Amino acid sequence: MKPTVHDIARTAGVSLATVDRVLNDRPGVRAKTRERVTEAMNSLGYVRDVGAANLARGKLYQFDFIFPDNENTFMQSLRAELESAAERSLSERVLINVVLVPAFDEGALVEALNACVNRKPDGVAFVAVDTDPVREACVRLSGQGIHAVTLVSDLGNSTRAHYVGIDNGAAGRTAARLLGLFASGTNGAIAVIAGSLKVHDHQERFDGFAAAMKTDFPQHEILPILEGFDEGARVEKLVSELLAKRSDVVGLYSLGAGNSGLVKALAAHSSINRPLVVAHERDAVTSQALKEGLIHAVLAQDAGHEIRSAIRVLKASADRLAIVPGQEHIRIEIFLKDNLPQLD
Repeated sequence: MKPTVHDIARTAGVSLATVDRVLNDRPGVRAKTRERVTEAMNSLGYVRDVGAANLARGKLYQFDFIFPDNENTFMQSLRAELESAAERSLSERVLINVVLVPAFDEGALVEALNACVNRKPDGVAFVAVDTDPVREACVRLSGQGIHAVTLVSDLGNSTRAHYVGIDNGAAGRTAARLLGLFASGTNGAIAVIAGSLKVHDHQERFDGFAAAMKTDFPQHEILPILEGFDEGARVEKLVSELLAKRSDVVGLYSLGAGNSGLVKALAAHSSINRPLVVAHERDAVTSQALKEGLIHAVLAQDAGHEIRSAIRVLKASADRLAIVPGQEHIRIEIFLKDNLPQLD
């Protein structure tokens, strides 16, 4: 038979009201009494059903999700997954508020985070820009007891509660391994297209890529990074100009978005000396480019898993419960034209 709050009160020698205060982390209980109640819970093996308790109290979770507003297809898929999750979460008394800010705009992101401080949701998930003003805004959230979760791109040396996303350093190293093996026997240069190195995921991907190339494929020169800000037209211009200027580019790593422009530039370039390409995120554009041989490998992550994970982590943080690390691990998927599934 499962232990009850009555058993805890009797074992600890306190009233039911005191047990309730401890369970719900409310003030008015001395430290020694709180410790006695906790010891009673542990000795009895009491496991609290937080969901039932919240339902009984009419607890309503309110979470803010802050996304960059741009043409990045992966960000758009995250927003679509969040819309679906928001509908399902209503039955669990979870309300989700979506806030859009310009991509890579630290000022707009800070403003949005400050608005969360004033609105006081139970938690905030956001795609970070890795700068000090954003870190300071995260501190303000923590100071108000609002748990922050970074999504896709982390915020280094910050007070955020958790990061939900792939290991971007490992993704960069994986891209280096693929390109290095694909370009075996050549000595040409490797180009890198990023969105912006102001975001942690792009910097981590590049650092992992550069380190692995230097160690395992040192014969290849890595060219200075080109920043396309995840904009297709800008990426197309940068890649077209690069390939026109450098005939020795044997490989290209697109670690951000803007792949529609990348594919246009590759298609317009001569197939005789077209570079080998590794890109990120599987969508209609990269899938078709894989089939046509314009892109040779795509590294991907599951948008649905990331959204579900972020909501679980925010709920656990709000309830002061531990997360299950294995459940929240986001895998890096590798797609070639040979294992490419149909898009849903």
